Amino acid sequence: MTLLDVFLLLLALAVVMAIVANNIRIVPEYQRLVVLRLGRVVKVAGPGLVILIPFIDKGIPVDLREQYIEVTKQTCITKDNAPVDIDFLIYFRVMDPKKSVVEVSDFRGAAVGIATTTLRAVVGDIDLDQVLAKREYINEVLREKLDEVTARWGVKVTAVEIREILPPREVQEAMIKQMAAERNRRAMVTEADGRREAAIRVAQGEKEALILKAEGEKQAAILRAEGERQAAILRAEGEAAALREIDDAARTLDSRTLLLQYFTMLRDVASAPSTKIVVPLEVFRLLKPFEAHLEKVTRAEESE
Repeated sequence: MTLLDVFLLLLALAVVMAIVANNIRIVPEYQRLVVLRLGRVVKVAGPGLVILIPFIDKGIPVDLREQYIEVTKQTCITKDNAPVDIDFLIYFRVMDPKKSVVEVSDFRGAAVGIATTTLRAVVGDIDLDQVLAKREYINEVLREKLDEVTARWGVKVTAVEIREILPPREVQEAMIKQMAAERNRRAMVTEADGRREAAIRVAQGEKEALILKAEGEKQAAILRAEGERQAAILRAEGEAAALREIDDAARTLDSRTLLLQYFTMLRDVASAPSTKIVVPLEVFRLLKPFEAHLEKVTRAEESE
């Protein structure tokens, strides 16, 4: 075997190995391989090892994971003739690999075209204020419309998310002024609420202080009244005891002793030079027993 024969043999082996390697595919879990044999779909293979017939079979990989399409800014005209720029994302997942290969040649381009047309139609039916406020509504309308169209392509649109809505510059400036005015209003309301709460707290504190003061005065008055009552009781008890002692002492005195006490009192009163004494008639009645006693004493002395 000549050197040329060896070279040709090695070349043939390399070509065969390249052909075999090109027709042996390892399909991962998140992919499927749509196999076309002589231009006709014969199966959807995978995951795992897939062997194709050289020059007859053709394998087209299809990703089953959720993917997204980024739609650049689209200028739309609202119902009140205001231009707005909107960009959004389309999230989708291939549900039928065979249909995604056979039914549509460029799914991404077709989805962007349908989404753009639907977006302009939806925005054209509502005013600018509603476009800014109804973002979720626009998302849902776009998703439903896209899902309805892409279902025949074996693709499921899972979500549509608007990322940014840019109104005209003059509208943005007006919105900024409105936001500033709203912030000022909220600040004023917050300040007024704070003052009101502070006034309420001060009034509440003054009220509680007055209540406590009145309660203290009430307790003090009660204590003073209780003390005065106890003092009055003690004074009354003392006076009653004194009266009882006087009454007991008076019961032991006879008319003579009383008369002597009376004269002693008159003597003390008459000791003052400017004092005039008026003697009532009852005094003379009191003197009769004393006079009778003196007469008895005189007669007794004379008889001796």
